[in-house]
Amino acid sequence: MFQYDFMQHAFIAGTIVAVMCGVIGVFVIARNLSFIAHTFSHIGFSGASFAVCVGWHPLSGLLLFTTASALAVGRLGVKVFRRDVSISVVLSIFLGLGILFLSLSAKQASTMFSLLFGSVVGISAKDVWELSLLGVIVLLILGIGYRMLTFDSFDPLGAQAAGLPIGFISIGFLLLLSVAVAEAVQIVGALLVFTLMTTPAAAARYLTNSVFKMILCSAILAVLGVWLGLILGYYTKAPVSFYITSIEGLFYFLSLGLYHLRERKQMLASS
Repeated sequence: MFQYDFMQHAFIAGTIVAVMCGVIGVFVIARNLSFIAHTFSHIGFSGASFAVCVGWHPLSGLLLFTTASALAVGRLGVKVFRRDVSISVVLSIFLGLGILFLSLSAKQASTMFSLLFGSVVGISAKDVWELSLLGVIVLLILGIGYRMLTFDSFDPLGAQAAGLPIGFISIGFLLLLSVAVAEAVQIVGALLVFTLMTTPAAAARYLTNSVFKMILCSAILAVLGVWLGLILGYYTKAPVSFYITSIEGLFYFLSLGLYHLRERKQMLASS
């Protein structure tokens, strides 16, 4: 399996993106921004379609559209985009634009499938370098701002009372999230970004109460899901995204079951 370059590229890129999504996903869950990540993925699909239409690399269009939308959300306020109607309208418009851009391009069916559902085994050596560089940058910035971001994410009132630059932290995190979504689309596609962005973090939340351990568990679960998905996809010829989604979902429900089992044991012990 590892004698093939495309599998080496898939494992390297998949691992880096999985770690990044596992780490940032914990803060996405804590800040209740799952819907924003979902919105960014659809906007990113439109951006990648635009890039394909004009002859750019899809990642360039993804980054352009997602970062622009992050700045817009930061300026307008997250609460505006929590409205169901606003979300529906935005998603519909950008999905329609994405389909329009692809229809104007010579590359239609295969490109649309890759953008919507991912194509991790089709990643080139150049893509690996680009995704690795962006992933490392995102992780470094998260590491530098870890204390402030953790304080603001898990105790927003306390962070505001302490005089932290709440607006700057919010916009900065949205920009990091937009880059993370753009990278995740390359692995699992626009429709399945939730798989890596929120599912491992949601599972980790049931395994520990420590923020650091939560981040560690989330990253490990994300990486395991990608690795197992790539291995199963290679030997069965089924879509890798299907396996990644299924495995991460399994991890989530196992974590949820363990959490309820632990809670039940504590109730029985206390009674």
